[in-house]
Amino acid sequence: MNAAYRATPPCVLVFSGSDPSGGAGMQADIPAITALGCHPLSVPTALTVQDNVSVFAVHPLAPELVRHQAQVLIDRFDIAAVKLGIAGSRANAEAIAALIDQLRTKHPALPVVLDPVLANGKGDNLSSDDAARVIEPLYALATVITPNLNEARRLCGDVAPARQAAELMRRGCAHVLLKGGHGPQEQDVVNRWYGQSSGADESGDAVESARWSWPRLPDEFHGSGCTLAAALSACLARGLPMRQAIDLAQRYTQHALSTSYAIAAGQRIPNRVITFDAA
Repeated sequence: MNAAYRATPPCVLVFSGSDPSGGAGMQADIPAITALGCHPLSVPTALTVQDNVSVFAVHPLAPELVRHQAQVLIDRFDIAAVKLGIAGSRANAEAIAALIDQLRTKHPALPVVLDPVLANGKGDNLSSDDAARVIEPLYALATVITPNLNEARRLCGDVAPARQAAELMRRGCAHVLLKGGHGPQEQDVVNRWYGQSSGADESGDAVESARWSWPRLPDEFHGSGCTLAAALSACLARGLPMRQAIDLAQRYTQHALSTSYAIAAGQRIPNRVITFDAA
């Protein structure tokens, strides 16, 4: 083998929508996963019509096409982690769930990162069906779910974060990373991690395993949640423990946001194509 060739990187199987503006969805996942040392295997679930402000239309792909794309990849490559963005439709989510079940027969501990994208930052819907109902088949398969505060409120109600985390774990998610970037405009962004091993308190609320506080940047960003979830999938694919993986994914994402750029008025584009020092 040529001495200049790189060693085979871990492969991350990605299911997400295509964003023609290049800011979110599949176009965010691919560079983030690559930057953190893995190879993305990309299965688009929907074609969207959007820019860096608004979503104008969502066209889910046929479930059989989603399944066929993924099956060819599963049959050929070793999958080290799965990253789930929008499914586009309930039928697509069910097809994806069956594929993950298939993968788990060979790799029971396969990490699956579920980013429950319900809408863009403006509130435009990202599914042909009820977006909250679409992801129901995926909860029990999620190693970690990464809702922002708006998504957690829509999925679990306007209750305390610890209660939201407990409800998501009751549905089957092993870990919950509640992101504060879309929450009240406080000075810092606070991200909270809840793991099943931390248990619950006497009221049944989840016990916080760890939290991170990041300086709130003054702008809005297109695809920040996609970036964090994709980075986390890459870190888990590399075999990092959950806490270390969450920490590294956040540091990468904060760097991508702090070095972002504008392509027009509206949300800025995270700088994902970077040489990131993981030390």
